[in-house]
Amino acid sequence: MSPIAVPVEVERDIEPHYIGETADALGDEKGNDYVTQLEASLDETEITKDLDRLREESDKLSGFSFRTHTFFKGGGRHMTLILGIFASIGGFIFGMDQGVISGALLFAPKDLSLTSGEESMVTGFMPLGGVLGATIGYPLNEWLGRKLSIIIACLFYTVGGILQADAHNFGMILSGRIILGVGLGLECTACPVYISESCTKRWRGGLVSLYQFMICFGLFCAYIVAAIFVHASGNWRYMLGSTLIFSSILLIAMLTLPETPRWLMRKGREAQSYKVWSIVRGFDTEEERIEFFIMRKTVERELEESKNRWVIMDLVRVHRCRHAAIFGTIIAILCQFSGINSINYYMATLMHEVGFSRVHAVYSSMIGSGTLLLFTIPAIYFMDRMGRRVLWLSLLPGVLVGCFIIGFSFRSSNLHTEEGIYIWGIITYYMFWGSGMGPYAWVLGSEIYPTYIRSEGMALVTWWTYIGNFITTYCFSKMKKAMTAPGIFIGFYGGFVTIAWFYAMFMMPETKDKTLEEIDALFSMSMPDLAKHNWESVKQTTDDLLHFRLKQVWKVQK
Repeated sequence: MSPIAVPVEVERDIEPHYIGETADALGDEKGNDYVTQLEASLDETEITKDLDRLREESDKLSGFSFRTHTFFKGGGRHMTLILGIFASIGGFIFGMDQGVISGALLFAPKDLSLTSGEESMVTGFMPLGGVLGATIGYPLNEWLGRKLSIIIACLFYTVGGILQADAHNFGMILSGRIILGVGLGLECTACPVYISESCTKRWRGGLVSLYQFMICFGLFCAYIVAAIFVHASGNWRYMLGSTLIFSSILLIAMLTLPETPRWLMRKGREAQSYKVWSIVRGFDTEEERIEFFIMRKTVERELEESKNRWVIMDLVRVHRCRHAAIFGTIIAILCQFSGINSINYYMATLMHEVGFSRVHAVYSSMIGSGTLLLFTIPAIYFMDRMGRRVLWLSLLPGVLVGCFIIGFSFRSSNLHTEEGIYIWGIITYYMFWGSGMGPYAWVLGSEIYPTYIRSEGMALVTWWTYIGNFITTYCFSKMKKAMTAPGIFIGFYGGFVTIAWFYAMFMMPETKDKTLEEIDALFSMSMPDLAKHNWESVKQTTDDLLHFRLKQVWKVQK
């Protein structure tokens, strides 16, 4: 049995609590699995009649977004991939910013006469802007939709990018960083949900993992850009301004891509939802027809039960939503406190501290970012074939080893030995983090919440992601002085990686190959019951390992 799989008997024992239900409302009556009931009572005649009606209504629609996609009349894989790739450009911009600021910090502080405190603010206040972006991302995602929220994020990118590239003093570059952060926070609440709500369950984990891959690709390309301009006059301005190219590409792309079918259905625009589904997914298979029908019925039920209530309070009041909120928040915090953004933002600075020249620090940073990019690819492939939990538990020990190697590199008395051990540690850390932790905050955050509260849930995940990002980057210099470099990498970051491993062992459910509606049932389990069943699974996995039944531990679904 896989260490991440929820046993079959557990899935049968799940007692879901749906929207608006509380312990008082339920009384002694057990909740019913609404999705299972729908699947058991499906009427092909009803489905066909319903889809025929929607097709007739959708044929009457006209509009720029729909006319743009006439090339993809058949829908399916090609359109889904195109949609996922363009939406993931937001991740590319996020990665670009991390890389270019790392290179720019070697040169901008001198040109702008920044103090060490101001330098920390320039680095750390971008994620603080991300907190604001995630906060406004909730109402914008809910009221205006995922598509328009991404477009607004692009406008923030543009303004912030121009300000920081043309900065002549501390106030100007700080303003640009904060505004850019608002765009990143808003985009991070919208893009993963946009991808998740638009693709089939078989590709959902892989396409949302593509978002993390694009972050890594952006990070790698940022160091290439930094290397290109490192000898130019005003090099850091070109580095920071390079993100404007890609925010423009994302803006143009989103003007031509459709809104998600689930959001359209929630707003009562059934015919448009049908039209988008036919473009992105198609109705050629019975599975697609049934999934659309179930999605429609589930959304209708959610809307009916959420009337006249402050829906965001369900993250506290309703067990199923509260469970998802706690889990998503903890995963987001643990990912940030593993040290990834401190290493990303200060990579060139740390390279310089261990002995590299400023120019060589920029060049050498491509080694680490290239490793992260390369080892994010397995996550895209195995995420939906092996599962989320098995990769997390299998690869996090490697992240811990990387933290130890990085920490010990600063204890070396020989300069060349210190440089070599540090590069070794960075490569080891990125190898395992890219596949083991990288995509999970976005993948899990985009799929663990019910449709009616997904905007709020994803905003919460993004909010805590940027809070963790801000704390670890803004305080990094001070923490490194107080705790020493070995202390912060081995004790602090290594300690949080260890906590993340044990937390996943007991509390991480498996969401692989489940529809978004089936995940509702999974998160309706109580936390003690989930921990108990996960522990039984761990004991079985331990027995499999001791008897070398490795295929039972790491099953790859074809």
